[in-house]
Amino acid sequence: MLLAMDIGNTNTVLGIFVGEQLVQDWRIRTEVNATTDEYGILMRSLFAANDQAPEKVKHVIISCVVPPVLNSAEGFCRKYLHIDPLIVGPGIRTGMPIFYDNPKEVGADRIVNAVAAFEAYRSATIVVDFGTATTFDYVSERGEYMGGVICPGIMISCEALFQKASKLPRVEIFARPRSILAKNTIASMNAGIVYGYAGLVEGIIRRTKQELKRDLKVVATGGLAPLIASECPAIDEVDEYLTLKGLRIIFERNQK
Repeated sequence: MLLAMDIGNTNTVLGIFVGEQLVQDWRIRTEVNATTDEYGILMRSLFAANDQAPEKVKHVIISCVVPPVLNSAEGFCRKYLHIDPLIVGPGIRTGMPIFYDNPKEVGADRIVNAVAAFEAYRSATIVVDFGTATTFDYVSERGEYMGGVICPGIMISCEALFQKASKLPRVEIFARPRSILAKNTIASMNAGIVYGYAGLVEGIIRRTKQELKRDLKVVATGGLAPLIASECPAIDEVDEYLTLKGLRIIFERNQK
């Protein structure tokens, strides 16, 4: 079994693969100060709750954009799984040329998404990842990473709204709006966030296509991808497991 770990700023997504099949996945909160032993306790609890045996894990691959957490994750792999994990970073074999001014600046998750998208569609593609930041990454028809866009994520935008507009309530408002013309404060915030963000996504995709003078496949991933995609016709596909799939592909490309 392969354990794939995508450690983001807000959430960590975990997946277990048997061959090419994803048989189990979890989404947990990223804790910057978590220790190796805390990771061990949490992971053993997740495995036990889903009738999975940690000793069956033979390989681990990790992508991480939170350096302090990477040390604890690596420590967990060595102490509890007795495995040296493969870390996505400079020097790893991705099979994808990276045309960026400084390739080391590109987040590991962005490269992983790009690899998975090209493997799935084999065409020029924009990958939209709704994470702590929302990223747009362009992959050419030759499988080259060509760059992209980074925007404040939905949650970051909401947090700024809650902090700076003191009379607005701090509530969970992530549902499909009933109407653009809302009749109460919460519904107004809901419509503004969902439709406003859908408009941002559509605008960036439209400008990208105009600049490249071509049509492109657009695939979205991340926890809020289904909600925004439902209001954004510019998104062609939603794949909530795109990053995990990319980790599996990169792991296979690095085996002797």
